Amino acid sequence: MESWSSILKPIQSSPFYQELLLVLNKEYEQGLCYPPKELLFRALELTPFEDVKVVIVGQDPYHGPDQANGLSFSVDQGVKLPPSLRNIFKELNSDLQIHRESGDLESWARQGVLLLNSVLSVRASQPGSHQALGWEVVTDLILSKLSEKRERVIFVLWGAQAQKKQPLIDSQKHVVLQSAHPSPLAAYRGFFGSKVFSKINSHLVSQGLSPVDWS
Repeated sequence: MESWSSILKPIQSSPFYQELLLVLNKEYEQGLCYPPKELLFRALELTPFEDVKVVIVGQDPYHGPDQANGLSFSVDQGVKLPPSLRNIFKELNSDLQIHRESGDLESWARQGVLLLNSVLSVRASQPGSHQALGWEVVTDLILSKLSEKRERVIFVLWGAQAQKKQPLIDSQKHVVLQSAHPSPLAAYRGFFGSKVFSKINSHLVSQGLSPVDWS
């Protein structure tokens, strides 16, 4: 059986990855970065390779205090919902009449929803600040290996940044769902009304898999 450690082993032993770790350690030592270092790979820890049914691709982690928890779009229980997550929950309510208050998406991750940011870390208050570190090499590998080695995974690409990942995905084998990003700047351009949650569950049920309990 494939595992994340076997998938990542070749890249983790490369000079590129050692350099990434050195730079990352320096970033975390010299200033405040998110998420906490021990949560950088939380998405992979909660959703094993063989269990992935759905992938929701985010950009980089939230850059405000107490927000980023290692899962794309997710915040811990009790943390005020960031605007994008508030819009995700609005669409969930409109689509499936599910009302969610907790922004902690761990229950989704444990059901096979890989909540993967393209970039896994960020400096406090500086969105996009770690985009040049090389994280995309790691996360692109994750997406391409899922495409290559798994069957009928549902990839959810919200917004232009996520949609740049489409060439990594074999759309003959997998389902790709795209729409505008759920951020307040873009949600009205096609995220609202996309019915993404019911579409995901319809695809899963048609494959004989259990639907995701989004509540």
